[in-house]
Amino acid sequence: MPTLDKTLIDLETKFWQSMVDKDTDAALALLDDHALMVSPHGTIQFDHAGYRKMAEQGTMVVTAFELTDVEVFHPNDTTAILSYRVKQAVSSRDKPAKSTTTDMIDTSTWVKAKDGWRCVAHTEAPPATKH
Repeated sequence: MPTLDKTLIDLETKFWQSMVDKDTDAALALLDDHALMVSPHGTIQFDHAGYRKMAEQGTMVVTAFELTDVEVFHPNDTTAILSYRVKQAVSSRDKPAKSTTTDMIDTSTWVKAKDGWRCVAHTEAPPATKH
């Protein structure tokens, strides 16, 4: 695996771990000043203050994750898009012992900034159902 791909996968993993650890500052260090998220719940754009509010006051929290089938696509030298499957356990912030596990298909778009790579967009969708 090329070194840059490994670096980007490590950054993505670090972001997921920051959610499990409830380490908002670690997550913010990986996010661009303005970012976008698209999920089955809708589309949201946020800045660092908005992410902090979601991470620290949102009703749901990530308690565990496993990334598989990770692929990295480089449309140019300063952009990378990661796609992968994630098995994630989430629970209500008030009832962390009761978690639900879901499988999702995710992408994250990273851009190269002056001081490193920053995530600017993340998408999440359930896998297609088999017919």
